[in-house]
Amino acid sequence: MAQQDRPTLKTIATIAGLAVTTVSRALAGAPQIAPETRARVQRIADEIGYSPDRAAQRLRTGRSNVIALILPPHEEILGYGASMIRGITRALRGTPYHVVVMPHFEDIPEEQTLDKIIRNRLADGILFSCIRPDDRRVKILLEDKLPFVTHGRTELATPHPWVDYDNFAFAYRAVERLVALGVRRPALVSAPPAQTFSQHLRAGFFRACGEAGVAGEVMDGIDTDDPPEAIYRHIRARLDHAGMPDGFVCPGEVSALAVNAAWVDAGVSTRHLVMKSTSDIANFIRPRFDSIFEDLTETGERMTTLLLRYIAGEPAEDLHYLLAPPPMTFPYGGR
Repeated sequence: MAQQDRPTLKTIATIAGLAVTTVSRALAGAPQIAPETRARVQRIADEIGYSPDRAAQRLRTGRSNVIALILPPHEEILGYGASMIRGITRALRGTPYHVVVMPHFEDIPEEQTLDKIIRNRLADGILFSCIRPDDRRVKILLEDKLPFVTHGRTELATPHPWVDYDNFAFAYRAVERLVALGVRRPALVSAPPAQTFSQHLRAGFFRACGEAGVAGEVMDGIDTDDPPEAIYRHIRARLDHAGMPDGFVCPGEVSALAVNAAWVDAGVSTRHLVMKSTSDIANFIRPRFDSIFEDLTETGERMTTLLLRYIAGEPAEDLHYLLAPPPMTFPYGGR
């Protein structure tokens, strides 16, 4: 379509028989406009392929109507990006906002991607993950006053919006299950030590081990950010030594696959493992292991909902959500 033929607010107004200002407010979801009118205007806009002129909109309102998702180079979390985006778009449906994915590359400082968004005002709000207890990115955004929501928690005194999964509860329940299966030397493949949720995993793991009277071990030298080959080699070497673990807690499917491969190649016949799953891949692993699900689609949706509320002016201290792990899946045949 040529630029001069591009549908405009005036095009919609002519078709709908409404004033341009009414159409504009209807598309913005103004509560003063009747729901039936908003729905009719939106239907016409969809039918003729209308999309707002972002540049003109930004000049007029100071807003881009863009939500930026900074996507880390996850290997451990299967389907992370697709699941998060599915949840984000679900929350943005019916709003004037759309999502833009900003990939973070490992060879570029994390603050550089953030600074690009801030300096150029590329978004009205930001979603990001891999959170540290004293996260510099959070401090930068708090100082700049650009709305954001983190996937994970910090230990900063200033409140900020966040959504997190209860990794303490996951690790605690995983150890409980292993002990019930007869495991006496459980081991944890943990998250990167610098990230806050690693502390939550370790705390839940060791709490459950202490209460059960078993000797828990964290696999030092590897974490879930390592490639599966590195995890496999480390576990394979550990299994060649006395006092090897007889059960594993894995906070992701990739680490679980690496552990299982090391077990098989070491000739271990009895294998007990509890993993966190974020996809349906657990259904196709043999033998089938116990798993606890983390719903990343819900995470993306809740993060976006909180971000929209933050943009609208709600206080940060009211904008956080901790996702409780759902019931465990027991492929071994029950509790």
